Amino acid sequence: MVGTGGPVPTFSPWDYVVFAGIIVVSAGIGLFQSFRGRKEASSAEFLLGGRQMTAVPVAMSLTASFMSGISVIGTPAEAYRFGTAFWLFGFSYFIMSAITAEIFVPLFYRLAITSAYEYLELRFNRLIRVIGTSMYIVQTGLYTGLVIYAPALALNQITGLNLWGVLVATGVVCIIYCTLGGLKAVIWTDVLQMVIMLTGFVAVIARGSVLQGGITKIFEDADQGGRLHTFDFDPDPLKRHTFWTIVVGGSIMWLSIYSINQSQVQRYISCKTLGHAKMALYVNMVGLWLTVSLAMLSGLAMYSIYKNCDPFSNGDVGTYDQLLPYMVMDILAVYPGIPGLFVAAAYSGTLSTVSSSINALVAVTVEDFINPVCKNLTAKQVNWMNMGLSVFFGALCIGMAGVASAMGSVLQAALSIFGMISGPLLGLYTLGILFRTSNSTGALTGLITGLVLTLWVGIGNQLYPPTADKTLPLPLTTVGCNNTMGQSSTTATPWTSPVTLTPEPE
Repeated sequence: MVGTGGPVPTFSPWDYVVFAGIIVVSAGIGLFQSFRGRKEASSAEFLLGGRQMTAVPVAMSLTASFMSGISVIGTPAEAYRFGTAFWLFGFSYFIMSAITAEIFVPLFYRLAITSAYEYLELRFNRLIRVIGTSMYIVQTGLYTGLVIYAPALALNQITGLNLWGVLVATGVVCIIYCTLGGLKAVIWTDVLQMVIMLTGFVAVIARGSVLQGGITKIFEDADQGGRLHTFDFDPDPLKRHTFWTIVVGGSIMWLSIYSINQSQVQRYISCKTLGHAKMALYVNMVGLWLTVSLAMLSGLAMYSIYKNCDPFSNGDVGTYDQLLPYMVMDILAVYPGIPGLFVAAAYSGTLSTVSSSINALVAVTVEDFINPVCKNLTAKQVNWMNMGLSVFFGALCIGMAGVASAMGSVLQAALSIFGMISGPLLGLYTLGILFRTSNSTGALTGLITGLVLTLWVGIGNQLYPPTADKTLPLPLTTVGCNNTMGQSSTTATPWTSPVTLTPEPE
């Protein structure tokens, strides 16, 4: 019986067919773009799509790049445990979009640069450019490892497929179409993958509404469970999510992602005009609103279904980040193919973000490290170098997934990485843009000081997690469970070596 705990079904043959079909189509779009653009093979075509992209596909790619498998897995679990405070990020998206579109995009677009870090050398010096690029590579490697790990965990949870087999397969698929198709292949596959992600959320919400007697009943249950207390104006900066920490802190975090992150900047400057680039930001804002709203509604539906039997407390899952995959099999297994669609949604988000990261890493490596040293390379040599670097960074991202497996909650870990590294970089760019008298000595001093402080806070948070009186998890119960399993396996036929998001220490 749905919502009462115990084993749930595994993947049906139709689920595998749907999942495999969607992944093949995603890869096929990327390969099509690669063959289509072969006659125009050049570094600008590979890294910037020939600077001929339009606003809507770029906007969908912007949204898909960072509202990825992390969002599919982590955001509904956030609503289930902590309520709807996360919805306040909608304000952050508006503030970020306006500042980025009106200040940062015109700067990068008019400079006609390929790497966002070229600006740092133009404004300060070569050393600061190299440091900024190096920080970006470290940040992106860690974040992409998380993005690969989250949906691989979902596949393992639902189907019993080998976790590391899925991780490697993810990297291989991305490497293939990134290597052959470049940025244009990445953007057009992002468009399909964004549609699939949204469809997966809609399927979960629709089925949950039918089971619970309508969307109104879901909101009633959420209200009774304290999940609709969205606005908390407590000024305490140590509390996990308040209006101030999300709107102020969230705006700065998302600004650091969208205004200076190479993955995003590369998309702006791939647009055919500045107007298209700015419009892409505003259309992306609507996409972010839609995605976070559907993710939060999925979490509220999950609470409504499991309000009397928390699967984590009942031992049905090993971590809260496994809740949504568990619910999908619990409520959607009666419709063969739909669970496959959900897993494809999580997986599509991964493909989108990983492919974007690989392409961006190739761009900064070529522009910031190789071109300044090797100035006499032929176009053919540069193309081979681009493809070789795509393979290298794809393999590196797979390796970083192993680091991600030890970082706890995927959503919180992802946000922490961006806060620690992107924050000081954003401060550096802001200093250069807004203050004419700033020089390279002051910029380097501020960057190092900011990085030390953010690493101190971020690493300290991992080593000494905040207590419940600061994180404020909402109450859950198992009074309605009809079966206590006492193990983390959730399938009718458990696989040999179940893997949870946070492995037990050896």
